[in-house]
Amino acid sequence: MATASQDATATGEIGHFINGEAAAGATGGRTHPIYNPATGARTHSVALASVDEVEHAIAHATAAQIAWGATPPLRRARVMFRFKELIERHHDRLAECITREHGKTFSDARGEVVRGLEVVEFACGIPHLIKGEHSPNVGTDVDSHSMQQPVGVCAGITPFNFPVMVPLWMAPVALACGNSFILKPSEKDPSASMLLAELLKEAGLPDGVLNVVNGDKEAVDVLLTDPRVGAISFVGSTPIAQYIYSTGSAHGKRVQALGGAKNHAVVMPDADMEQTVDALMGAAYGSAGERCMAISVAVPVGEETADRLVAGLEARLKTLTIGDGLSKPEPEMGPLVTREHRDKVASYLDIGTAEGAELVVDGRRGDFPGDDTSDGFFIGGSLFDRVRPGMRVHSEEIFGPVLSVVRAADFEAALGVVNGHEYANGTAIFTRDGDAARTYSERVEVGMVGVNVPIPVPMAFHSFGGWKQSRFGILHAHGPDAVRFYTQMKTVTSRWPKGVRDGGSQFVMPTM
Repeated sequence: MATASQDATATGEIGHFINGEAAAGATGGRTHPIYNPATGARTHSVALASVDEVEHAIAHATAAQIAWGATPPLRRARVMFRFKELIERHHDRLAECITREHGKTFSDARGEVVRGLEVVEFACGIPHLIKGEHSPNVGTDVDSHSMQQPVGVCAGITPFNFPVMVPLWMAPVALACGNSFILKPSEKDPSASMLLAELLKEAGLPDGVLNVVNGDKEAVDVLLTDPRVGAISFVGSTPIAQYIYSTGSAHGKRVQALGGAKNHAVVMPDADMEQTVDALMGAAYGSAGERCMAISVAVPVGEETADRLVAGLEARLKTLTIGDGLSKPEPEMGPLVTREHRDKVASYLDIGTAEGAELVVDGRRGDFPGDDTSDGFFIGGSLFDRVRPGMRVHSEEIFGPVLSVVRAADFEAALGVVNGHEYANGTAIFTRDGDAARTYSERVEVGMVGVNVPIPVPMAFHSFGGWKQSRFGILHAHGPDAVRFYTQMKTVTSRWPKGVRDGGSQFVMPTM
């Protein structure tokens, strides 16, 4: 059977993966172009699924889930173990898919694969993770036990910035719990998801249990409204997360929707400034800032701290290397994912300047590929100083290599800046003071906190998610919350009489 990757190479168009096969797409004639962000060249296209194609995938997922859900958890875990081995074998192939379609550097893409693989490793423990509880003799000769059973058909809608990691946050846990799964990846970089589907089939996943439908809002709306889909997971921007959550919930689905972010790093006067600058460079400009956990706001405490921080960042930005993520030697930062997104990020540099922020480093003026000699979607790392809360460059998610510095007079002022923001995905504090770190961790109103750790993404056996406008729904991604999300709790109370007894019917509330 031709693989999805081979089909794309031969025809220039990526279709779908339905019922275990790479299916031709664009039956409705709609496609979306895919570019190499480093060159600006159009490389191929992806089919945008019609309503009928999505419903076809749902039908196969519904039929396949019955037998898969009845498969013993240990056998489902063994599929995950084989899937883990295949990801390790094809690690670089997956990373290259990411770099060619998203633009991040190859080493960063390899790291993304590792973080997704960790969730597969977590899912391998599913026989233990879905063990129920048992209480003998809750009453006289009465026992009670619980079990976690599959939801049914689940769907995941994933963003462009992590085309391997985020699908692996969702699908392995959902599948291991006995659900079937429909993945709708970003139309900007779908090849990695198609490859993951091929690897799951090779690992022994039955046909129809995992389906990939490429598409846009038309496909998403079918998943949100079709009654056969029981659960929806989403990662992306807050406006879309709100739409996903409200629409899916209105149609009776359980929904987990992770939205946008504006992550702050508080820098205390006692912080090791050299280490802090290095940490912020990677956190703000790694993956060209296209991370929901990127640090996009630094909050130094005190004028002297701020001056030292800005000077260190400015000096380091002058040496930041930018280019094709597959180049040798490898650059530190690649391009943005599309020309339109690059232009949107660039527009914020004018917005911030007009609002009165000091543009210390203008990434549009850097010496890097794409400045005048290339059509790649490049922009250099940019730095604003003296940003104030309320400015758009502080209140809005830019999702690019732009770091804003908001100066704070003291710890309380810095904490107020962070807690006053509507986004509350991640945050960090840099300090040598244990009391300051402990107080910040307890009082900050943010879902994930790092202490001298700039990007505090939890390991796969913990759960990931923010607060406020960064998460909709009560459960987080991966870890124990994911197992809860992809299963339904059932409690059984049983009594086995020792023999035939008289007594007749009872019409009062049963007690133990």
